[in-house]
Amino acid sequence: MARLGPDAPTGCAGWTTADLAAHLVIREYRPDAGPGILFRPLSGYTERVRLAVKDSTPFPQMLDRIREGPPKASLWRLPGMDKAGNSVEYFVHHEDVRRAQPDWRPRSLPPDAEERLWRRLKMARFVLRKVQVEVTLVRPDGKTIRVSKGAGQARVHGPVGELMLWALGRGEVAQVRFTGAADAVRALADARWSL
Repeated sequence: MARLGPDAPTGCAGWTTADLAAHLVIREYRPDAGPGILFRPLSGYTERVRLAVKDSTPFPQMLDRIREGPPKASLWRLPGMDKAGNSVEYFVHHEDVRRAQPDWRPRSLPPDAEERLWRRLKMARFVLRKVQVEVTLVRPDGKTIRVSKGAGQARVHGPVGELMLWALGRGEVAQVRFTGAADAVRALADARWSL
């Protein structure tokens, strides 16, 4: 975000890098606005707070807050919370910025980052809960995790980071491939979800 500036596009529909920075800031600095990120009935308030932060905070200052991490009084400062809660958030939004640029290329992640994301992929069970197909995620070394139950079986193959992006609704840019029953793969390709 620092290299691209506040007006660069992102993979988050309609959001620039300034919009995304404001989202990350309120997530850690405005706990009153956090519930609206996950619960639609509260999203209007969250969006008003995000826009107020975006409009009132210079972009470099938002980036400084993101670099500093959670404030001292934040739940995100509790031991393990920052790593558990932010590793996925920051990875996905980093890729939202990277992959919205015309010159982006896939990248390899360090093994420890892949393992951290793999452990967090269990969250896909929540995200994919309404998908009517049994979905198993398969990483290159053959390890698997089943993230939904349903009629027919589909397997989604790819590097761990790509599986995470796919599971969190970034299917247009995730570098994955599908195998399994043709009807299940087709149903999965037609399904829509988001966190």
